Parts: sequence; structure tokens; C-alpha cells
Amino acid sequence: MNCIIVDDEPGARKLLEEYIGDIDFLQLVGKAENPLKANALLSSQQIDLLFLDVNMPKMSGIQFLRSLPAVPPTILTTAYTEYAIEGFELNVLDYLVKPISFERFLKACNKARVYHESPTPAAYFFVKCDGRIEKVAYDELVYVEAMLNYIILHTDTRKLIVHLTMKAITEQLPSGLFEKIHKSTIINVNKVKSIDGNEVDLGKCKVVISQSLQESVIKKIIRDRMLKR
Repeated sequence: MNCIIVDDEPGARKLLEEYIGDIDFLQLVGKAENPLKANALLSSQQIDLLFLDVNMPKMSGIQFLRSLPAVPPTILTTAYTEYAIEGFELNVLDYLVKPISFERFLKACNKARVYHESPTPAAYFFVKCDGRIEKVAYDELVYVEAMLNYIILHTDTRKLIVHLTMKAITEQLPSGLFEKIHKSTIINVNKVKSIDGNEVDLGKCKVVISQSLQESVIKKIIRDRMLKR
């Protein structure tokens, strides 16, 4: 897979280049320190994967993606978590928060490889419940609740009790779209209607944010969309 790196930090570019060199199915074909220089790389050859920083001078990575007529398969690499939802709204493959470990980088690249071999991203997953295999779309899943050795998937129309760990479901759900607000609760941030103290209204139900996570969770839900005077 031909890939390029777009990042204004030399140290970040060097680290990603080293990581890419250790993955046999990736071939680094170009590097750029800003999105403007990346345009030439994208137009000159077939690029299968773009590693893109978010905060850069003149134009952010998000702005760059929005300016493109077609967004290439992209993995965002950034020190900031608040742009995750905007990234996934642009259908990025993954969102890596710096400092990036090789293990996490490899997981994102394997996801990109699957996409490359079958470039129709799945917007759903399957679970086994009461002997049946159930299909669950990400946009219908309201929240996940832990219950002993099981999890409960609360959707818009049904409740599925599944023999699965919170760790397993967390790894399946797109980060940025789903946030862990308590050791036993993961919510779909697109379902949030309001926040009152440590209580999140998801429409048909209300769930509680852990006190230790309250500040960070609220920031991730609101991001930079709070209107001010």
C-alpha cells in the first residue's frame, strides 16, 4: 500500500516513517510538512493511505480533507482528542492520539489493509444473542452497559444481552463516536440530548458520568461547538 505522511513536526514524521518501515505491506512514497505540499503528492501518484496531522499552520488536517473532492483512506495522527468526531464524519479510518505506540499504529494499519482489500467500510457489527446472530448498526446503538460477565446493547428499538467483555466491545466501536463515561457505560455521543451535571440524557434514558471522567467526557461531547456570547 502506497502511503504518505503529512505532519509539520519533523520528529513526528521521523517516528511514523520508522513505524511504516517495520510494516511489510506499507510503502512510504512521500512526506510533506503541510497540506499544501501534500496536494502535489496526492495528484502525482496512487495513494492508498494518508497519515495526516490535524493541527498545522495555514490549514488544519480537517480543513484539508474538506477541501478535497474525494477523501483518500486516511488515518489522523494528532496530539488532540477533540477532533475525533469531525474526523469520523469525514470517514477517516482511524484516529491516533500522540504519543502513538507501535502497537496502536499497527492496529490502525491493519484496519487500513482490510479496507484496502475490501473498500466498503462496515457501519455495523454482529453479536450472538440467545442463539441468534444479530446485526447492530453503529448509528442505532445508544449505549452499552456492563453487567457481570455480559454487556447489554441498548439500541433505538431493542435491548441485546451478549456474553462479551467491555474491553472487546470497546475495541470494536469507533473511537470518537463512542465514549466511555463510566467503567460500566459507553455512550454514542451522537445520541446525547443534554447534559445536567453528571447526568447525560440520551433521549429514552439517562446515564451517569463517573466523577473522575466528568470533565474530560463533557469536553469530548461538546468539543468546540459550545456557542458563547
